[in-house]
Amino acid sequence: MLRKIVTIDQDKCDGCGLCVPSCAEGAIKMVDGKAVLSADNLCDGLGACLGECPRDAIQIEERDTDEFDEAAVEKHLAAMGRPAPSHHPVAPVAAQQPHHGGGCPGSRAMSFAPPVAVAEATINGSRQSHLAQWPVQLHLVSTTAPYFQGADLLITADCVPVAYAGYHEDFLKGKAVVMGCPKLDDNNFYTQKLTELFSKSDIKSVTVLKMEVPCCGGIGMAARQALAASGKQVPYEEITIGIRGQVKG
Repeated sequence: MLRKIVTIDQDKCDGCGLCVPSCAEGAIKMVDGKAVLSADNLCDGLGACLGECPRDAIQIEERDTDEFDEAAVEKHLAAMGRPAPSHHPVAPVAAQQPHHGGGCPGSRAMSFAPPVAVAEATINGSRQSHLAQWPVQLHLVSTTAPYFQGADLLITADCVPVAYAGYHEDFLKGKAVVMGCPKLDDNNFYTQKLTELFSKSDIKSVTVLKMEVPCCGGIGMAARQALAASGKQVPYEEITIGIRGQVKG
C-alpha cells in the first residue's frame, strides 16, 4: 500500500543511536553502527524519531510498502521485553510535532514557558533561569526545531556560562541558544550544522559568546562561515569573555 514511512539516510547517520529509544514501536535498530528500520510494518510513519536525530538523517517519505501492523508491533515489543504503545489514527505529517516525540530525556527537544515576569525573582534562593529550550548542545539540537523560528540566536562557547556570572540575565534572556567547544569538537561539523540551522530557520540575529583563549575563536569562525554559506543577512555580533569573567569586547 502507498503510505508515509520513515527513511534513514545511511550517509548522514553517524550511529549515535538517539533515534532508537524514541521509537515507541521499536522499529529502529542499530546494524553495523547505523540506524535502520527493523521492518516496514513496524513503522507508523508519524515521525516521533525525526527530532531526535542531530544529523537530520531521518525523514518521512511516501512509498509503496507494507501496511503498519499493530499486532506485529506488540509481538515485536514483547520479544524485546517492552510494553506495547497506545496508537491513534495516523495524522498528516504537516500536523505533527515530532520534536516532542518520546525517547532519551537527555536529547528530546523541548520548549519551555517564559520565565516569571519579575526578572529578579528568586526560586529557592537562586536567580530565575532564562533557558527556554532543550537540548542546547550543537551536536544534539535539531536544525528544524520550532524554537529557532524567528529567534535571536546565542551561540555560546561552553566555558562562558561558568566564567561569566550574569550569563542568563545579560545574554541568554529572550534568545534561543546552542553551545559547543571548538577545542574538543570538529569545527567543520559546527560550520555544517550552523549552515543547516541558518538555512532552515528565519533567525533574526546572531550573537557569539566566546572565551579569550585562542582556540575559542573557532566557534566564531564557524558561525561566520555558516552565515556566508547560508546566504542569510542578519545582524551579527561577537563578544569575548575573559577567563576571570570580564567582558573584553
